[in-house]
Amino acid sequence: MAKQIKRKIKGLRWWVIALIAFATIINYIDRQALGVLWPDIAADLYPNEDSDGRKEIYGWITGSFIFFYAMGQLIFGKIFDWIGTRLGFALSIGVWSIATALHAFARGAWIFTIFRSILGIAEAGNWPGAAKGNAEWFPTQERAFAQGLFNSGAAIGGIVAIPLIAFMTMFFSWQMIFIVVGLVGLLWLIPWFLIVKGPPKYHPNITEEEKQYILTGQKETELEEEDDDTSYDPNTFQLLKHKQSWGVILASAAIDPIWWLFIVWIPIYLNGVYGMDVKTIGIFGWVPYVGAMLGAWVGGLLAQNRLKAGWDLTKTRKWIITLGCLIMLPSFFLLIDPGSPTMAVIIMAVILFGFQTAIGNVQTLPSDLFNKNTVGTLSGIAGMAAKLAAFGLTVLVPKLTVGENYSPAFYVGAALALIALFAIWVLIPRVEKVKQL
Repeated sequence: MAKQIKRKIKGLRWWVIALIAFATIINYIDRQALGVLWPDIAADLYPNEDSDGRKEIYGWITGSFIFFYAMGQLIFGKIFDWIGTRLGFALSIGVWSIATALHAFARGAWIFTIFRSILGIAEAGNWPGAAKGNAEWFPTQERAFAQGLFNSGAAIGGIVAIPLIAFMTMFFSWQMIFIVVGLVGLLWLIPWFLIVKGPPKYHPNITEEEKQYILTGQKETELEEEDDDTSYDPNTFQLLKHKQSWGVILASAAIDPIWWLFIVWIPIYLNGVYGMDVKTIGIFGWVPYVGAMLGAWVGGLLAQNRLKAGWDLTKTRKWIITLGCLIMLPSFFLLIDPGSPTMAVIIMAVILFGFQTAIGNVQTLPSDLFNKNTVGTLSGIAGMAAKLAAFGLTVLVPKLTVGENYSPAFYVGAALALIALFAIWVLIPRVEKVKQL
């Protein structure tokens, strides 16, 4: 018995979300590497193309990543529902780490596209997996905060990736950089398998106090599902009959491309508009992600605070998402003529602050609206729609920014924030468990 007590881990749910957040940091380092390196390697890879031509090639290579990332959202949403969080994450990060390392052997646009496509499919598993892990390991009142911690991993990944990759160019070839960052993901598997041995209900190392806290906090959505006549387990066809599902899907498809507009194009923007090389991009390019990190924390903490203050889920989710969108809207217009690269990255930080304030609450909607068996599926469908929209914007950006004029792209960003508000306020009348039609 004494040995059993020693094996208990206090606050196990926080270890789990910390590992997921760290996986997200790795995820963003892996995906950002090509964009950061592109200004220095594009001329050597494509000497016969001008700046706009290289930008279009980059747009299609990156677009292929996002397109297959969209497919991966749907695939891994189902995979996580079938095989669980533990094995689902291991499969996802294992494959994407190998795909990252394979970039070292790419020479032409088509080979880059193939490896980016594999990377996209595998990296997609991080998001439905995190949503399912959140629903599995946290009581309702802590989910937005946990989602914020996980989302902050994306922001920290952006903060770390750009200066880290720029720094690594001083010591490694671009090929070796891809191999090194790929190996980091494989090393992550070791603590994951050691710590995450099952869901909280069956985990051998969770304390009884924490297990009861988690399960009791989920009683409205999990413990009472079998006896609650408002709960049901819809298949995909039934799921898509609900306007609330389409509200989640449309909100995700509108707001998510805003994030991709920046994570894909920040290095290219700084290079094209201000003439920065990779090392200078490393000095400026991380700033927007500080705003994103703060927004992820604020969005989660604000939701947790409002719920504890007595706000219901409807008021909490809708008003915090609205706050995030209203922060983004005027900032897009300010970014049209920022005046200096310093001011440009600061305005981007404000936009990404607003984005992250909103997105954590958007991503918790599947678990707010449906039961645990459906969370991964709806998150996967919404994620697929979001990435298809991001794909469309990514391949469109080179057309919108000919001659390094990014104003049309920023107008599109502002319009997307308005569409997200429409989806939340019109298609989701109340944030509560959806009843069978």
